[in-house]
Amino acid sequence: MVLKGRIGPGWYDVDRRIGLPAGATLADLLEQAEREGIAVRAALEQSPHLADTLMWNGERCPVSAHQDRRLAQGDEIYLLGPLAGG
Repeated sequence: MVLKGRIGPGWYDVDRRIGLPAGATLADLLEQAEREGIAVRAALEQSPHLADTLMWNGERCPVSAHQDRRLAQGDEIYLLGPLAGG
């Protein structure tokens, strides 16, 4: 799986491939990311916006509604950080 986006204090970039077994879910991906030092859970807690704007292969998929959804080979998960401007 590929996990991309901007998270955490200072909104640093994440662009990582994360290996998961067949049948893994979004929740499994988030847990494995934590084990690999990517503070996804903290970022989701600090910015609820991220949890609502998660993109899964280009489709908006809020984390709370898709935790048990199974991932497939080649899936890309993207966390959209907030934008500012005017």
